[in-house]
Amino acid sequence: MTDEFEDAAPDEMPPPLRPRRKGIYVLPNAVTLAALFAGFYSIVMAMNGRFSDAAIGIFVAAVLDSLDGRIARMTHSQSAFGEQMDSLCDMVNFGAAPALIVYEWALKGLGKLGWIPAFVYIAGAALRLARFNTNIGIVDKRFFQGLPSPAAAALVMGLIWVMDDVGFKSVWNIEWLSWLAFALTLYAGLTMVTNVPFYSFKVVGAKRTVPFVVIVAIALAIALISQNPSLSLFVLFCLYGVSGYGVYAWRKFKGQPVSVIAVSTDEPDERGLHR
Repeated sequence: MTDEFEDAAPDEMPPPLRPRRKGIYVLPNAVTLAALFAGFYSIVMAMNGRFSDAAIGIFVAAVLDSLDGRIARMTHSQSAFGEQMDSLCDMVNFGAAPALIVYEWALKGLGKLGWIPAFVYIAGAALRLARFNTNIGIVDKRFFQGLPSPAAAALVMGLIWVMDDVGFKSVWNIEWLSWLAFALTLYAGLTMVTNVPFYSFKVVGAKRTVPFVVIVAIALAIALISQNPSLSLFVLFCLYGVSGYGVYAWRKFKGQPVSVIAVSTDEPDERGLHR
């Protein structure tokens, strides 16, 4: 039997099917954009000398950044587009913005020496995010490899927020504060690119049960933070910022592997890393 399309005139042939367009999930990407706006807001506030507002904006961006991925997983709306957008926004919010803000707040008073910690920080954030994206799937989910960039940003912005609250506004002409910001920014930038394991808290989630006392402790922590948010959060992130070195030293002392990278599924020391 002759195919009906073979006898049809060229202009009567059915049009080729168009490839289906891939859509973009609204909810998780809207949260990511809101986080990006918080980072943009922080930069604008720093340009206007409102450094306390700038620091708060970075903390808001960190909260939103922790939500977008969870929302995507809960609504089954993960996408490669969302992952790339999240990574780019993280570079702005927790890389470029903190470096620019702390430079404008304190480091510009040191002249060209002030460029060093600011650039080390922004470079460390870029390197850490690139390494994180390429090492997904081979890192123990219980730990981060190096200080996560939102925590590094909170460490630097926490100092600014605390000092602004006690009356130190633009401190670029106060030498001891400039050097304190120099040291802390350099520490945060370098710690992001170390192999030191920092606890990720990913094993604590909505699907896991915890003892009742944990909920009570969370309630007490919220009450304490509400008394002095800037100081409480700064102390909290300072403790987290050194906790990785404590974990490293403890595992080294116990003779346990300190690397969170798994290069083989057959090595006994790497059992459980590929999950």
